[in-house]
Amino acid sequence: MKTKFKSTILLFLTAIIWGFAFVAQRVGAEFVGAFTFNGIRFMLGFLSLIPVILIFEKDKFNLESLKNTLLPGLLAGTVLFIASTLQQYGVEITQSAGKAGFLTGLYTVLVPLIRFVMGKKTSAFTFIGAIFALVGLFFLCMTGNDVSFGFGDIVLIIGAFFWAGHILVVDKYVNNISPLKFSLVQFFVCGVLSLVFALILEDINLVAVKSAGIPILYGGIMSVGVAYTCQILGQRDADPTFASIVFSTESVFSAIGGAIILNEIMSGRGYIGCILIFIGIVLSQLNTNLFKKKAK
Repeated sequence: MKTKFKSTILLFLTAIIWGFAFVAQRVGAEFVGAFTFNGIRFMLGFLSLIPVILIFEKDKFNLESLKNTLLPGLLAGTVLFIASTLQQYGVEITQSAGKAGFLTGLYTVLVPLIRFVMGKKTSAFTFIGAIFALVGLFFLCMTGNDVSFGFGDIVLIIGAFFWAGHILVVDKYVNNISPLKFSLVQFFVCGVLSLVFALILEDINLVAVKSAGIPILYGGIMSVGVAYTCQILGQRDADPTFASIVFSTESVFSAIGGAIILNEIMSGRGYIGCILIFIGIVLSQLNTNLFKKKAK
């Protein structure tokens, strides 16, 4: 009982850190470009994972084990680069941590739908969850009496497809290699790609980077290093279905963080949309994991 309680606390802590990361991303976007923010953030995440690996997998940390993760990490890191870039641009354009959190969270609905298109079996609950999310999306993007998808909304929705793709890539490889080393490689790839594009397309101003220091540190160390460690420790003693549902509250915490820290206020219909999207996310997550259990 005590072990399960600790596990639950760690899982919720992970969701809270990830949710509030959207606040950090919005504040950071006021000072630096998307490539600069993500480049520094993911390199910090890469560096913060090294001591975690040395603690939990010290005996397995060698060049041979890293070689096995290079190709999967390169692929996942490239997809992560595209997804995180679109997300950061979306946050920058919409200027809303809460809205960005819920639109990004649509990836959990998209994953089972994409698997269905690829010929994987699923159930009606997947489509029920998708309907809830779709209706919620309309409410969230409704302005006046019209449904209006701004450019930032479209960017975030496209990003959700790439987050879904990232989940599928991770799902393909993670059972055959070390999750920590896999993350180490993908964070490095994402960070390097982001910095290369930042040098080409953005003006990297050290004063601006310093001004965005706290959001960048939070996004790199907390959102990547600390949260990922909490996720690993929390999932050791947690039912995967329960863990997935807890992680889906990330979008709720993004809205809470936006309201408390940034004084973001949505319309009544916007909050209804968030609730419907959250219901759709939970239904899709629950169904996906139940199906995985039955398939074993």
